[in-house]
Amino acid sequence: MKQYLKEQLRTTLKSMGVSVTDEQIVFEKPNIAEHGDLATNVAMTLARILKKNPRQIAQDIVDGLQLDTKRIAAVEIAGPGFINFRFADTYLYEVLSEILTRGHTYGSTDEHRGKSVNVEWVSANPTGPLHAGHGRQVCIGETVCSLLERTGWKVTREYYFNNAGNQMQNLAITVRERYRARHGEEIREENIHYAGEYISEIAEAISEEHGDSMMDADLDFFRSTGEQWCFATIRRTLDRLAVHHDVFFNEDSLYRDGKIDDVLNALREKELAYDKDGAVWLKTTAFGADKDRVIIKSSGEPTYRLPDIAYHREKILRGDDRIIDIFGADHIATIPDVLAAVRAMDLSTDHVDVIIHQMVSFVSDGEVVKMSKRSGNVYSLDDLIEDVGVDAVRYFFIMRGASSHLEFDIKLAQEQSESNPVYYLQYAHARIASILRFAESEGMPATGDTEKLSLLTHESEIALIKELQQFPEIISLSARTYETQHLCTYLHNLATAFHKFYHDCRVVTENRELSAARLSLCHATRQVLANGFSVIGISAPEKM
Repeated sequence: MKQYLKEQLRTTLKSMGVSVTDEQIVFEKPNIAEHGDLATNVAMTLARILKKNPRQIAQDIVDGLQLDTKRIAAVEIAGPGFINFRFADTYLYEVLSEILTRGHTYGSTDEHRGKSVNVEWVSANPTGPLHAGHGRQVCIGETVCSLLERTGWKVTREYYFNNAGNQMQNLAITVRERYRARHGEEIREENIHYAGEYISEIAEAISEEHGDSMMDADLDFFRSTGEQWCFATIRRTLDRLAVHHDVFFNEDSLYRDGKIDDVLNALREKELAYDKDGAVWLKTTAFGADKDRVIIKSSGEPTYRLPDIAYHREKILRGDDRIIDIFGADHIATIPDVLAAVRAMDLSTDHVDVIIHQMVSFVSDGEVVKMSKRSGNVYSLDDLIEDVGVDAVRYFFIMRGASSHLEFDIKLAQEQSESNPVYYLQYAHARIASILRFAESEGMPATGDTEKLSLLTHESEIALIKELQQFPEIISLSARTYETQHLCTYLHNLATAFHKFYHDCRVVTENRELSAARLSLCHATRQVLANGFSVIGISAPEKM
């Protein structure tokens, strides 16, 4: 509908000698239903250009509009120059019919068909299991991928396997120390870099397979074994959340294939890398930073910036139409340097989008739950899944904007009540399924009949259909902005509209034609809820 109105407004404005783009025509849903279904302030934005009173401009626009009365029932001017549009009931019945016809594809578009996007996320170091805090990125990333696919993108899901650097050496040292302790040696605390119980599990697995024969094995063995154990654990956790990647890119391949050296040489040729105090520095002041940054320490170990630059260079050279990185807030200082260095090597980063999500805290019974790989008190993502279930994990992590701090209330997520937002949504779906089962038992199966939709005239019925018609736009908006909370808010509003309809309108009545129409409305609502649940990754229960 918004696109239709934009086209009509552009045509009318063109006849008035004004050329505007889609971006200049903004619609909003009025806060008060009596003000219509959509409103635009385009008349006010043009006042300075046309040197006219906004209300007069609005009147000129309305006088020139030639709208299909089967889609728009009325146009009104309000306030200083808002133009309000009211949908025709016939349009709403068409929307309902479309939902019933398209089924699980309703809401999906071919807007970006033929375009490819690479999404890299999770990418946790293989030094331990995923802790609960990782869940936010896990769930945001998978939902963004799902949204992109529903707007036509061909999505490649990628995991950057960060298996190089000092943290892997520390893992190997810690595992070896725990292994040797199992066979009689005294623990040297200076060699314990990771204190989680999982280290003992790795050591026990080595003992079960090799006994004490690996007491003198070199660190490479312990590193490889620890890495494989940790990554297998990470993969199992992701599997539990139905999160799967297409590509696992190993950081150490950048060193093995000479990509790190290539980047370092290219930066030196651009006079953007130099030696000082035994270290190699990136001249980030050339990019506007307050000081230059070390990219190879005096010990010879690269910092994160150097392999990240090489990795992004490789991704860009693959030729995807868009690249999306999803990082935690701890990357906020490094990513500008990385992208600036890539641009300095004559590669465009215009198609690279970075999503930075803020941290998450967990509360249980009013107390904050802490987590750390470096302490014995690790609240893992597996623990969280066990505590609240997959559906709550998937939903709670995406129901707030990524740029906002998230407090995950474990007790709320466990509640089997309408106070729990994911339960509230699923209850609406289950209630509809119950209604449809009852109707079938009364000899009125929900067939998706569209012939009697015009009988739906109650204000709660119309309000529910108006919520349903917003779904494709919400999918498009969420995919475009990478803001998953829009979909969560929409589904909550849809469930609320359904509950009100159910309260106000008896579905199965003696009037079989009206019952058929209302059953079709129920069927369409269940379909849109299920479609939204599919994007989020939560189940659509038939009974609760």
